[in-house]
Formats: sequence, C-alpha cells, structure tokens
Amino acid sequence: MSASFVIDNSVVMSWCFKDEISQYADAVLDRLQDSTALVPSIWPLEVVNVLLVAERKKRLREADSVRFITLLSQLPIIVEYEQTGRLMHHVLTLARANKLSSYDACYLDLSMRNGLPIATIDTRLIEAAKKTDVPIFMG
Repeated sequence: MSASFVIDNSVVMSWCFKDEISQYADAVLDRLQDSTALVPSIWPLEVVNVLLVAERKKRLREADSVRFITLLSQLPIIVEYEQTGRLMHHVLTLARANKLSSYDACYLDLSMRNGLPIATIDTRLIEAAKKTDVPIFMG
C-alpha cells in the first residue's frame, strides 16, 4: 500500500489532547479513512515520549496512553526505516539549512524523498516545507 502523505507528530499528538484539537488535525484524521500516511522511524519514539511527559505532568493517566497507542495502531500509518548513514548526513544538512530539530527534519526529508505532501501544524516545519517546495497536506 503506497502512502498519500507524510504525517508529522504534531498532528498525531493533537488527537490525544482535548485542548489541542484543531479542524486541520481532525481533517487529517478523517483522510486516514481512505488514505495511508507515512512516518519516519523516529515516530514511535516521539509518540511514546510525548505520552510519558504528559503522564508525568498529570495531563494523562497510564490507561489513557495505552488506549491512545491502541487507537494509533489501528490507523493506516506506515513507518519507513532508512539507512542510518544517509539519513544522518542528509538530516543534519536539512536541519541546519532550515533551522529545524533533527526530528522535524526527518519528516521533511521523508516528504522530499517520497514526493509527498506533509501534514503538520508545526510552524517551523511549515516554513521549511514552503522553502523546500514540499506541499502542505490540505486534508
């Protein structure tokens, strides 16, 4: 199954927190009913980290985190694994050029390599996508 777009963790995690709900994130989730999203190999670790931080800050209970991971596992999200050497070199260059974190640069790199739009609500990532001619996914 080929992917229709790359989805950034900023969108995915907004589904978990009621105070971060947005029409855009909801539209992306709706599109996953008939589309498939692609994420870089760091994505599962990012999801878990956000959940752990939220638990420590008492925004979520452990049961909420488990339920959210269970729901995510039912969505058509494909994790792409990349060769480390190429990835590290390219992501470092991309992150520097666009003033991104290495994590955000991974999503941008994935969009660029696959010729796919990116679904994100991260302002810096949106700016970098525009700068590199990566289309923003419009749901």
